[in-house]
Amino acid sequence: MDASVILGIVGSLRRTSYNHYALKAACELAPDGVELKLIELHDIPVYNQDDELAPPAAVVEFKRQIRAADAVLFCSPEYNYSVPGGLKNAIDWASRPYGDSAWRGKAAAVMGASIGALGTARAQYHLRQILVTLDMPTVTQPEVMIANAAQHFDKDGRLTDEPTRQLIQKLLEALAALIRINRNMED
Repeated sequence: MDASVILGIVGSLRRTSYNHYALKAACELAPDGVELKLIELHDIPVYNQDDELAPPAAVVEFKRQIRAADAVLFCSPEYNYSVPGGLKNAIDWASRPYGDSAWRGKAAAVMGASIGALGTARAQYHLRQILVTLDMPTVTQPEVMIANAAQHFDKDGRLTDEPTRQLIQKLLEALAALIRINRNMED
């Protein structure tokens, strides 16, 4: 059987974000038979319903990559108690036009890093609400909320906190198991 492909989407547009670093760590921690590919949201324009029937090339490519993956791993900071606008915008583009959502049925998992004490808890719960409406089966445990992120990464962005690395590994194993369940349901 071919390797499972997980598309890693970072909710921050900042190249040196802790969430970007956390996804890089997840690439190292992926279980055997799983490939984690990262995608950037920098080129996705602001959603405009007038353009959804002829979307920009960046959106077409984004939807293609989602469809080609077996699952999606979202790693997002928290902005104003919720998901960042850039991430929500990308989610909206990939769900449109009505009836042509790239997300439908795609297995998902959520994690996030923050310099704050709650470690993206509120953003993750909002994102999980969005995933319900997108019909994405989502890993519920473990929850990976990296609080006080500056203490968990070194100056080069490497995740150095071993308990957090183990938690990410467990999340990826749970997502890989969800991929297998989805495949069995398709057969």
